[in-house]
Amino acid sequence: MPDASVTLRDGPLGFRPLQQRHGGMSSSVLQQRLTELQDARLAERLPDGGYALTPLGHGARRALRPLTEWSQQWANALEDASPVGTEGHNGGDRGME
Repeated sequence: MPDASVTLRDGPLGFRPLQQRHGGMSSSVLQQRLTELQDARLAERLPDGGYALTPLGHGARRALRPLTEWSQQWANALEDASPVGTEGHNGGDRGME
């Protein structure tokens, strides 16, 4: 499920469209996340009631993009890897000896 700040990257959205893009997330959880983003000055509520990233929010998204891409590669590698302790494991961790 995407983060609210990721959902806002393409432009402002109202509460209901945000909720729909988050798979019907409960309104209280979404409201809490939006409040946290506003408190951090990463998102703002617009006069029409929609939400948008602030310049700081766009900057944070650009700065975090490489980490986000790396974390996806890491998750894919973990998903594809053999469990620890099976043949083909190349890690340096040998467990308790």
